Amino acid sequence: MTKTRKNYTREFKLEAVRLLETSSKSASQIERDLGIGSGCLGRWKREFAAEGEHAFPSHGRLTPDQEHVRQLERENKILRQERDIPKKSSRHLLAPKPMRFQFIKDQRDEFPVTLMCKVSNVSPSGYYAWRKRPPSVREMANRELVEKIEIVYNDNYGVYGSPRIYRDLKDQGVACSENRIARLMRLRGLQAKQSKRFKVTTKRNRAHPVAPNLLKRDFEADRPDQKWLADITYIATLEGWLYLAAVLDLYARRIVGWAMSDRMTSDLTIAALEMALLQRQPEAGLIHHSDQGSQYTDQSYQALLKDHGIRPSMNGVGTWYDNAPMESFFGTLKSERVYHLVYHTRDEAKTDVFFYIESFYNRRRRHSALDYLSPEAYEQLFCQQALTFA
Repeated sequence: MTKTRKNYTREFKLEAVRLLETSSKSASQIERDLGIGSGCLGRWKREFAAEGEHAFPSHGRLTPDQEHVRQLERENKILRQERDIPKKSSRHLLAPKPMRFQFIKDQRDEFPVTLMCKVSNVSPSGYYAWRKRPPSVREMANRELVEKIEIVYNDNYGVYGSPRIYRDLKDQGVACSENRIARLMRLRGLQAKQSKRFKVTTKRNRAHPVAPNLLKRDFEADRPDQKWLADITYIATLEGWLYLAAVLDLYARRIVGWAMSDRMTSDLTIAALEMALLQRQPEAGLIHHSDQGSQYTDQSYQALLKDHGIRPSMNGVGTWYDNAPMESFFGTLKSERVYHLVYHTRDEAKTDVFFYIESFYNRRRRHSALDYLSPEAYEQLFCQQALTFA
């Protein structure tokens, strides 16, 4: 008995391709479910990707005008692909050939292989030979390393660049250089989120006395709770502004006190200071540095400092860099977290900022000024050394 070749309508092919794109099943499983030949779905998917709505034409002949329009659309599609491929492959164009071949393999369902080979300056025969050849030891090692890099990158919310990822992997016992990590991150398009400047939010009350600048931009500390910085920043929500007051210990760059409110008053800064005092219980003589905002020159705030033997210190007028480490923290908070989210309510923002400070920044985030240790780890190291030399 002669085997009859099956014919499929355009609608059948379109629905089969849509099923492939939306289903969790493999192409081979769908082919078995539909009773179609092996490899058909792959061909139909490539044709649909190349031709779009003109894919799977009927057996009727097109008019000359229709054929001309179709040819122009096909040429236009090729031009768009030639334009779009470099956008996606820009970081691979100067990469070693195996990296370019891997890019072509990853994008083969979106762009024609021959066109990607042309843009990537490799031959189709070289690409297909690479597909058949088993990966080298170095390629396998790079793939494993990239997987580890991506885990650290994602676990830290995309805020780590190669220096911090290198130290994380080193602590895990992974032997590799920072330059190698930087190169692989560049090829994978992994980049740390960048910091931005923030504007000053507090305003001076000229009726309040101003403390002298005791800190004088000396941002080094010999021990915890020797120098504190304090400031306020704002966070946008769909309900309106949320204000964050924070107290930072200069030794380990740790946030030791914080408070949030919809109002920027002295009650906000006092709440942050009270948290710091409760958690740290510092000895008398600590320097507390802030700007000249009315929330810090307020009589109640200054009385609280005096009651605990804390020496107030304040910026000069308009000199934000006198409080640079605190500005750096606010910039880090916003660039790594706040600017990438939309907070519908102030409570939503409060919960997220709380999580960032207490779960990530203080406990886990590696700080370049601390030899890439977290604030908590840096403090623990100080305590261990103090016990050793006691």
